Amino acid sequence: MTTTTQKLAVDGGTPVIDYALPTVNNSSGRSLGKEEIKELTEVIEGGNMGFISGSKGKMLQEKFRAKYGMDVAICVSSGTAALHTAMNFLDLDSGDEVLVPSITDIGTILGVMLQNADPVFVDVDLITQNMDPDDIERHITPRTKAIIPVHLYGFPCDMDRIMSIARKHKLYVVEDCAQAIFTKYKGQLVGTFGDLTCISFQQSKQMTTGDGGVVMTRKDQLCGRKLIHCHDKAWPREKYRDHLFLAPNYHFTDLQAAVGIAQYDKLDAMIDGRRKSALHLSGLLADLNGVYPQGDTADGFHTFFNYDLPIDPDAFTVDNRVLAKALTAEGVTCYPSFIPQPIYMYDVVAKNYPITLDMCPKAVKACYSMLYIPWSEKTTVKHAEDIGKAIKKVLHYYAK
Repeated sequence: MTTTTQKLAVDGGTPVIDYALPTVNNSSGRSLGKEEIKELTEVIEGGNMGFISGSKGKMLQEKFRAKYGMDVAICVSSGTAALHTAMNFLDLDSGDEVLVPSITDIGTILGVMLQNADPVFVDVDLITQNMDPDDIERHITPRTKAIIPVHLYGFPCDMDRIMSIARKHKLYVVEDCAQAIFTKYKGQLVGTFGDLTCISFQQSKQMTTGDGGVVMTRKDQLCGRKLIHCHDKAWPREKYRDHLFLAPNYHFTDLQAAVGIAQYDKLDAMIDGRRKSALHLSGLLADLNGVYPQGDTADGFHTFFNYDLPIDPDAFTVDNRVLAKALTAEGVTCYPSFIPQPIYMYDVVAKNYPITLDMCPKAVKACYSMLYIPWSEKTTVKHAEDIGKAIKKVLHYYAK
């Protein structure tokens, strides 16, 4: 039974939004301008655009190192490169196990796989979709070496419990902050709890250099390797031309760093923009049945990489794929979930590791329990109000 007579746009009705919303894919949703051009001009006029002897990369690294209180920070070519560099730094051996959440981008586990170690999949919290601390210890074996908590969508994992488990079992913690730059847990930046942290600067992230990222560690040579060598062909440039171990080339150019410096200086303001509109939308949806609007909690400061809206599938007559299609027709780009299935169900993973479809049941359910809406710092309160109208129109129509 429906609760509205409004004809949905997907069925030929009039869309709620008849204009293009801001998108991170171009300048309508990204804060790029004279500041980035100034920094880029300095690099071009200086004639040195590379990692090895450029200056901008070192400046950006120092900004992150100081902000996060780390021993060392290294900018790399992507967030995935940051995570692979972190796994190389831990000197994983074949057969070592690393605990990872069952809902994440494949970049989280590629570094584990490329080091010939084994990702072990942990179930998630049904609402936040972050790693569920209650499911961690049953996966720990004598081969377990590290845990990678992923702070999905800009909301923090339960780091107190994760760190307690890690300390108990003497495991390294690598925080995947690809979607959670400047997110906080109990007032402290995520990425400052574990042994390493990895951040992405990809086009859609809270700050962008197009592609790129940074990997940081509290203690260099934690496992006998320098972090800088783990992204630079294990080449001890400070001494001689040699290669100490197998490592990739994940250099970050000074052109990227120039954009990154300007973006970093705007980052607080850009996050404020994302938060203002997203929290406004959550307030508009607070009384809507069958949804769980996200925002800050007593422990968590949300930075809204995108707007994630958990739903109760049993509250609606159709699944989240139909809901997402209907919302897109109303002018709100929407996906039924962040990933269509738990990451271990992808063929590239499943064919290499012992996988059962029911190994993380909450993750399976979570993929049918979300609506996922792109967001940016230029999404305004007015945009949020129109998006809210579209969401209410669609969800009221399909409500049980």
